[in-house]
Amino acid sequence: MYESILEKDPDDLESRWLLNLAYMTLGKYPSQVPSRWFIPRMTDTTYRINAFEDIAQGLKLNLSNMAGGVIAEDFNQDGYLDIVTSAWGLQEPMHYFRNNRDGTYTDVTTQAGLDRITGGLNMVQTDYNNDGLIDIFVLRGAWMGKFGEQPNSLLKNNGDGTFTDVTTTSGLLSFHPTQTATWNDFNNDGWLDVFIGNETEGSLMNILKVHPCELYLNNQDGTFTEVATKAGCAITGYVKGVTSGDYDNDGRPDLFLSTMDGNRYLLKNQGMMGGMLHFEDVSDQAGLRRESGNSFPTWFWDYDNDGWLDIFVCDYTFRHALSFYEAAEALNKSVGSNGTVYLYRNNHDGTFTNVAESADLRKTVFSMGANFGDIDNDGWLDMYLGSGNPSFKSLVPNKMFKNLGGRKFADVTASARVGNVQKGHGVSFADLDNDGDQDVYIDMGGAYVGDVYPNSLFVNPGQNTNNWIGLVLEGTRTNRAAIGSRVKVTFRENGVRRSVYRDVNSGGSFGASPLRREIGIGQATVIDEIEVQWQRTGKKQVFRNIKPNQFLRLKEGNDQIEPLNLKKTEFKDENGLLCRTPLAVLTHQSPKKP
Repeated sequence: MYESILEKDPDDLESRWLLNLAYMTLGKYPSQVPSRWFIPRMTDTTYRINAFEDIAQGLKLNLSNMAGGVIAEDFNQDGYLDIVTSAWGLQEPMHYFRNNRDGTYTDVTTQAGLDRITGGLNMVQTDYNNDGLIDIFVLRGAWMGKFGEQPNSLLKNNGDGTFTDVTTTSGLLSFHPTQTATWNDFNNDGWLDVFIGNETEGSLMNILKVHPCELYLNNQDGTFTEVATKAGCAITGYVKGVTSGDYDNDGRPDLFLSTMDGNRYLLKNQGMMGGMLHFEDVSDQAGLRRESGNSFPTWFWDYDNDGWLDIFVCDYTFRHALSFYEAAEALNKSVGSNGTVYLYRNNHDGTFTNVAESADLRKTVFSMGANFGDIDNDGWLDMYLGSGNPSFKSLVPNKMFKNLGGRKFADVTASARVGNVQKGHGVSFADLDNDGDQDVYIDMGGAYVGDVYPNSLFVNPGQNTNNWIGLVLEGTRTNRAAIGSRVKVTFRENGVRRSVYRDVNSGGSFGASPLRREIGIGQATVIDEIEVQWQRTGKKQVFRNIKPNQFLRLKEGNDQIEPLNLKKTEFKDENGLLCRTPLAVLTHQSPKKP
């Protein structure tokens, strides 16, 4: 079919790319692709890693649904990570998969009372009442225009395997279209607040209805008060992603907003002024409005391990199917920079510089759901981008990028075998089997009822012999979940002293990784120091001479380290058979550097 189309229209880059993809699916790329239609370099294997494997079906985690979110988290306090999903369709319920601690999962949605909670394009975890139990915040109404005035849901974890909807009693009931929120202690009182990015659709002269962003401060009694206008952060825009982090290292969590109307907002937290929390828009001074383009997923991260948070954001200007841009890129044709990646490096002076081009990230991805983690435990943060477009005919491969020492990123999608061409949405990086390396769960499926698709769990095959440490932080004066606290892990690798920096958060703006910090330390055999800077007080607590490859609990103000005796599990299906294919079978050749 594609060959017939190309005979009539040789310049149809989309069909040319899909033709090559079809040959690839049949195992006939590149040798049997007709030479006149051949596209080279469709699979970048300059830097190879071991192949991941999708084992969701064997674990019965391959839930088929429309676009949705995912949280990987320990909801029942047994130390093992569970999985909760949501879906966009108003008839689609949430799903709660409990980790059985033996390599299997059980769907306990009905028992948890979550089968009655429907809709929700995205979710994020929190501990809003400081009881040590992880709660869930479900976000609704995104992309739905005038039909998007739907309530979000705050689901209280009761500690007995059930959840209760406390949206109304908590004061969080409102009716705005959204899919993005970030929890942090913005006023440094030891309790988590929430900022919600809402969608205002239309041009300045033709706005259908104004839906300003919301900021709810925690009243410390299970209720919240909305203060966005008073706090100077009631931004009006088509907001698609929000993230929070302390970009200027002044001890106060700031905000970054990504929008589909071409604006990006960096809101600096000025602290309490006249009895009220106040934010200042410093986007222009920071250099974040110099480049055009609509944008979607975003996050703060320290990708170069210099102790200062950088910003990642993806453009989502969609004029052609991604296959068009993929083909143009491979054939060195200039077609513009729609759907590209922006990587803003922190200059340590309140400004940022987009270094995407020098980092080899000036690529077309059209990312929606996305998150970051460390796939090979080398201490450098990598990322997996769930790409998507609502069109039925759109085939948009997801992308995995490996961080090469904080300088460049390599596209390892092909060798990792994670380039699913269905719609990619919520993404979680999480060590689900406690073997020390991070697996990736992604919510698939599109925006239409007929475009449902099974979710994927890409299990990490283990890339090398790098070591790691897993840290569960518990605040006392700081919020109990320790969100916003900072971790610095220092060690010597091959005689060279280096540090790795991590914040406690759920990662990206679409999909939630666990709050447990899973940190790679490369070839180091001992950790010299683990320094925790607790969010509320800014006080630093140092733990020295730590043995790697174990899970630990660190409690604010307590110098005693609590080992968490979590066993490594092997993923199994309902018949007790292993879900994973041996690495030697998956990998045709050893990983090699460029």
